[in-house]
Amino acid sequence: MNWTWFHKLGSPKWFYGISGKLLPGLSIAALLLIGIGLVWGLAFAPPDYQQGNSFRIIYIHVPAALLAQSCYVMLAVCGIVGLVWKMKLADVALQCAAPIGAWMTAVALVTGAIWGKPTWGSWWVWDARLTSMLILLFLYFGLIALGNAISNRDSAAKACAVLAIVGVINIPIIKYSVEWWNTLHQGATFTLTEKPAMPVQMWAPLLLMVLGFYCFFGAVLLLRMRLEVLKREARASWAKAEIQRCLGVRP
Repeated sequence: MNWTWFHKLGSPKWFYGISGKLLPGLSIAALLLIGIGLVWGLAFAPPDYQQGNSFRIIYIHVPAALLAQSCYVMLAVCGIVGLVWKMKLADVALQCAAPIGAWMTAVALVTGAIWGKPTWGSWWVWDARLTSMLILLFLYFGLIALGNAISNRDSAAKACAVLAIVGVINIPIIKYSVEWWNTLHQGATFTLTEKPAMPVQMWAPLLLMVLGFYCFFGAVLLLRMRLEVLKREARASWAKAEIQRCLGVRP
């Protein structure tokens, strides 16, 4: 197996170049998928036979919750890569993705509370799924705070990597909480292994929204990483040239 691509990821210059090529496609895909999915879901999908139109918040809540969990798994992978292969770009990805994951977790919790009010009659119940998602938000806050509290970049990278790896145990707890405990929260809305319980007019726009959220995450992450790479590599000749180009300064 050719692992050249993996070793190239350790090169800030190579990453900056390839990410610039990926950004336009991800940005356009995110805009189209989220735009179509949102209009379809909010305006044209049929109302739920039990929840009526209140179920439509699912088109924000589910993609945000899925992305929040996937983002933390990515942080754990970055932590392993950073500790084992000493790849500095892994720390860049971890530091840049953590705030995005925190925002997605917050969106999932807020939209879940809004959805829970008409469904359960309460904004918040100490349900296993909700509680484990709240713990996920605290883990994100912990990573962000830890990364900013330690001035030495290498020490901060190691500490954040360890926390990300240890904290990933919360992800299967979130996923299987509705099966392990007696919970008010419904099961998975749709999975890759089972036929969706919803009609296609309802789950198709949800699928578009999920894909759109992941494209949005990819675009925002690349933007944040590109800026961080330029900051860390500011003394390199290629970075200086790129900064001058962005500022419109002639060399």
